Amino acid sequence: MSLQAKITEALKTAMKAKDTVALEALRAIKSEILLAQTSGSEGNFTEEDEIKLLQKLVKQRKDSAAIYTEQGRSDLAEPELAQITVIEQFLPKQLSEQEVEIIVKNIITEGGFAGMAAMGQVMGIASKVLAGQADGKTVSTIVKKLLA
Repeated sequence: MSLQAKITEALKTAMKAKDTVALEALRAIKSEILLAQTSGSEGNFTEEDEIKLLQKLVKQRKDSAAIYTEQGRSDLAEPELAQITVIEQFLPKQLSEQEVEIIVKNIITEGGFAGMAAMGQVMGIASKVLAGQADGKTVSTIVKKLLA
């Protein structure tokens, strides 16, 4: 079942349950999918593209929630955090920091990378290997730590 079909089914369920937070998050996903499909991708919308799109939506909500929390607006931060939970249902299982660290260590040793100059190369490989399974910020932090 494609992501679009899963979203449509989840939308129906959320409408029946009158779950406004889920409805808002699911409509945002559906909107982004439609925009991506019609904006020059010529129908070549792959599963990898879907994962990137969902990660982008999660990141946007995390950033918004952080800003609202800094400003003491928990009333606005809570819906953002609730939407993150809804969106993450459609992402692959996220790896723990320890699992990511093991994978990055393997990439570094197999490629013979050393020093911060190799960070771009390691990040390129790690991003492909860990696509959808780890947050880019987490991967970047681990790569920096291991190369330093």
